[in-house]
Amino acid sequence: GWFHTGDTLRKESDGSYLFVDRTKDCIRRRGENISSVEVEEQVMTHPAVANAAAVAARSELAEDEVLVVVEPKSGQTLDPAELFEHLLALLPHFMLPRYIRLMDSLPYTETHKVQKTRLRADGIDVNGVWDREAAGYQVKRDTIS
Repeated sequence: GWFHTGDTLRKESDGSYLFVDRTKDCIRRRGENISSVEVEEQVMTHPAVANAAAVAARSELAEDEVLVVVEPKSGQTLDPAELFEHLLALLPHFMLPRYIRLMDSLPYTETHKVQKTRLRADGIDVNGVWDREAAGYQVKRDTIS
């Protein structure tokens, strides 16, 4: 008698339910469950970002890394390192993206939803993916350098 929606919810103290994310869109990174919606909301606070999608990217470790694919606003340029610096104050260390990819236009469905399956399939195996570790950023629980 259960109704399965594919949504992940959290029960609040007042008994109401809060939508967290689609189950297939949750990212598991080093023991943490990361909501792609929460990451995307913070990426969208950057003034040069028109749209963004956060997806899991395979890791050399057992779990995934966070990949953010960003569509800059028309006529604006965006530096991935600048976007990462913007996110440092907004996201906890475990939610910070390791990879940032810029696209002129994200792939959309007919109903204007981002096709995350295509982004997951491409992963980091495309030209122009920025890697924070290759750029010299070290992210740990208490320090970011």
